[in-house]
Amino acid sequence: MTPKVKAFFDAETFTVSYLVQDPEGDACAIIDSVLDFDHASGRTNTRSADEIIGYVQSNSLRTEWILESHVHADHLSAAPYLQQKLGGKIGIGDQIVAIQETFGKIFNEGTEFQRDGSQFDALFRDGDGFHVGQMRGDVLHTPGHTPACMTYVIGDAAFVGDTLFMPDFGTARCDFPGGSSGDLYNSIQRILSLPDATRIFVGHDYKAPGRDEFAWETTVEEQKALNVHIGQGRSIEEFVEMRDARDATLAMPRLILPSLQVNMRAGQMPPEDENGDVFLKLPVNKL
Repeated sequence: MTPKVKAFFDAETFTVSYLVQDPEGDACAIIDSVLDFDHASGRTNTRSADEIIGYVQSNSLRTEWILESHVHADHLSAAPYLQQKLGGKIGIGDQIVAIQETFGKIFNEGTEFQRDGSQFDALFRDGDGFHVGQMRGDVLHTPGHTPACMTYVIGDAAFVGDTLFMPDFGTARCDFPGGSSGDLYNSIQRILSLPDATRIFVGHDYKAPGRDEFAWETTVEEQKALNVHIGQGRSIEEFVEMRDARDATLAMPRLILPSLQVNMRAGQMPPEDENGDVFLKLPVNKL
């Protein structure tokens, strides 16, 4: 089955969110939504999410799932806001508990912060399935960028999050806590074992040198042949050496500290204080 896929590109964070629709019905899923956040002022707004909501409502669609490919480090999730407006269940991989344990300590969240994934409606394991209308979705655990990264395969489409980028840009970084370039290599091999015609939808695009337009859709066949990091049968040893050296040169994402605090809570802000105010922490020398 070939789902209908509508992409929503956020130029501020270079994130691509997706709406996936059953071609024979009105059911849909939303993958990797964005809550707009101005770091300098600490203000949020819902422009990006409202664009998705407008599309859902104008096309009389029914939202069944709001899915996260992983705990994003470069943007805040709008999942709770979308759920409030559209319904649906919020889902993520079951290894979210490892992320919550790691970053619960980094942010000194204390015992009141639950580290069991209970903030989410569904925790997927590798090999699990779900449905969007009559379409079956299959879940692949694809760690490496983070321990909890998942790929959602719905019909002939695979939503890979940050695991792969467009072929001319390469692959995800692996230097966050719990990341592993060896794991990423093996995860990518799982994705590339899907049929060659499988459409791959990536979670970000930054326009590789020489390309003037943003892009986010490719195929397994194109990735195997053309990916500048992993294509043409590159060995795990070559990949790990390249990836680790490249990661050592990268700065932390601009929104990593607010994003992690919010996204490990399924997009919820930290609890309000006694005055009803919300604060995000800025740990020093922790990353």
